[in-house]
Amino acid sequence: MTMSLSSFLKNPRIVVKLRRRAWDLDRRLLLLILFPISLLLVIASLSPFSAAVRSILGGFASPPPGNESTTLRRSRIAVCLVGGARRFELTGPSIIQNILGVYPNSDLFLHSPLDSNAYKLSLLKSAPRIAAVKIFKPTPIDETEARRRVLTAAYSPNGIQGLLQYFNLVEGCLTMIEDHQRKNNFTYDWIIRTRVDGYWSGSLREDHFIPGRYVVPSGSSYRGLNDRFGIGDFNTSTAALSRLSLIPQLDAAGYKLLNSENAFKAQLETQKVSYSVRHVPFCVVTNHRYEFPPSSPFYVPVAEIFSRSPLNGAKCKPCTPFCGGSCVGSVMGGLEDGWGWSGWGNDTLRLCDANADWEEGWEKLFDRGVGKKLASARKRVKSLDFGRCVNDFEVMKGKTTSWVAPPEAEICSLGIS
Repeated sequence: MTMSLSSFLKNPRIVVKLRRRAWDLDRRLLLLILFPISLLLVIASLSPFSAAVRSILGGFASPPPGNESTTLRRSRIAVCLVGGARRFELTGPSIIQNILGVYPNSDLFLHSPLDSNAYKLSLLKSAPRIAAVKIFKPTPIDETEARRRVLTAAYSPNGIQGLLQYFNLVEGCLTMIEDHQRKNNFTYDWIIRTRVDGYWSGSLREDHFIPGRYVVPSGSSYRGLNDRFGIGDFNTSTAALSRLSLIPQLDAAGYKLLNSENAFKAQLETQKVSYSVRHVPFCVVTNHRYEFPPSSPFYVPVAEIFSRSPLNGAKCKPCTPFCGGSCVGSVMGGLEDGWGWSGWGNDTLRLCDANADWEEGWEKLFDRGVGKKLASARKRVKSLDFGRCVNDFEVMKGKTTSWVAPPEAEICSLGIS
C-alpha cells in the first residue's frame, strides 16, 4: 500500500531519523566553518603573521590596544575654552593636540575677551571642529549687594570685579553650548571646561569622565575646590558652569565672603552635585611675578612647565629650575595646608624663580621641551604678519557654525603693527 507524504512525515520513527540526520548535517557544517577560523586565530597570535591575519579577520580579531575608550571617543563632547590669550602661542597647540585632537566628536566653544593678544587665537584654525566663537569687548559687570555679600576681593588681583568677569567667561561659554544644542536638537554627553592659558603635557584619562559626578583637579583648592578645569556630563556641568546665575542661591543659603574656589565648592554643594578629585596633566602659564624664596605660607609657587608632576592647573612657565629635590620639600612643606598643594613628592616638581620677568633664552628651553611640532607653532605666531593673521581668522571663521567677534582686521591690528 502506498503511503502518502503527510502520513510519511507523521511517522514518529521517520521524524526522529530525519531530525538526527539534520543535526549531523548542521554539526558538520558548523565544524567546517569554525575550523579555519580557529586556525587563523591561532596563527594571528604568532608573529610575523599576526598583522596580516588581523587585517583579514577584521571584526573577529581582538581590537588593537588603545581602543578601550571607543564609547567615549564616539560621545558628543563640548570643549569650553575660556580666558585671555596671553601666552596662547605656547598653550594653544597643546590644547589642540591633547584635547581637541583626541576626541573626534568634540566641538570647540571659545569665549575670550578682545585684547592685544587675541590675534594669537588664529592658531585655532587648526582645530578639527569649531562650533562657536565669541570674542568680545569686556564691560563692567554690576556688583550687586548679593554679589558683594557672597564674594570677597581678597586674593583676587582685580577684586570682586575680577571674579565676576571670570564667572561671566565661564557661564557665557555654557550659554553658547546651550544655544548650539537648541539649534541642532541634541544634548552633549560631556562638557570639558578648560582655560586658554592652560598648557597640556598629556591627555585626559577615561577615569576623568564619571557619569553623575563633576571631576576637578587636585591641589590649588584654597579651602574650596580647584576651579581651573572641570569635566562633567551635561547636567553636572550645567550646575558647575553657572557661576554668575547661582550667586543669589549662595546668598540665600547664607554664604559670605567666598573666594572663587570657595564659591565653586558651595555652588556644587547647594546644587547637590557630587564631585571627584583627579590628577590632571596641565598648568596655567603665568606672566605674574611672585617672590622667591617665599616669606609667607600663602606663597604661590610657579612650577617649571616640564616638571614630571601632573601639576593640576598650578602656575607654571618655562625656566631653568631654581629649586628641586629637598628645596621643593622645604618650600611646599611651609605653605598653608588649606590651600591644597599636591603632586610635589618624589622629586617630580621643580620650581622657577618667578621674582623677575621670564629669563633670556626661555624660547629655546620651551622649544626643546615640546618638540618640533609645537615649537613651530610658537615660531609661526612670533613671525605672524597682519595679512596672514587676517587670512588665518578667515579660515577659522569658515569652519565655525556661530561667529560673534569684531572684524578680523580689528583683532589682528591690536597685536600686530
